[in-house]
Amino acid sequence: MTAELTDLSVLTGPGVRSDEFKAVFRRHPAGVAVVALADGDRPVGFTATSVISVSAAPPSVAFSLATTSSSWPALARARTVAISFLAAGQADVSARFATSGIDRFADGGWAPLPTGEPVIEGAVAWLRGRVVQRTPVGDSHLVSVRALSCAVASGAPPLVYHDRAYRMVNDL
Repeated sequence: MTAELTDLSVLTGPGVRSDEFKAVFRRHPAGVAVVALADGDRPVGFTATSVISVSAAPPSVAFSLATTSSSWPALARARTVAISFLAAGQADVSARFATSGIDRFADGGWAPLPTGEPVIEGAVAWLRGRVVQRTPVGDSHLVSVRALSCAVASGAPPLVYHDRAYRMVNDL
């Protein structure tokens, strides 16, 4: 599976296997966020390490979510979402929002925006946006969001996920 980065013969293979693809992205550190929305009178949320900045004009981000996720039905009909970018001390929050079959909001630590979307307390920043596109890609959807409002809420370092573990930026 491993090859020297300068070995171009690896480019002629039949394609990348799922386990190889996952191994590549385990080596790529990613910020950790919780994407949340108000689905009627109940909040829905999940952990995402795939949030990316797409454009500064207009301000836009994107993230992906597996179609098999329990959060997908609510996200499929959501008009807006809030994305909370977690702080280094919030690995427990990330783990909670990544766990299936539980009420992820039951332990508190969040507050609704005036528009209803939940944001995580203590996050380094949050962004509220309007969903503008849901694009099916493989077994997931790429969700594009136009930023409507945001706040930088903390000077704490961000939570980072790298090689199957939570880390602080200075740990890498």
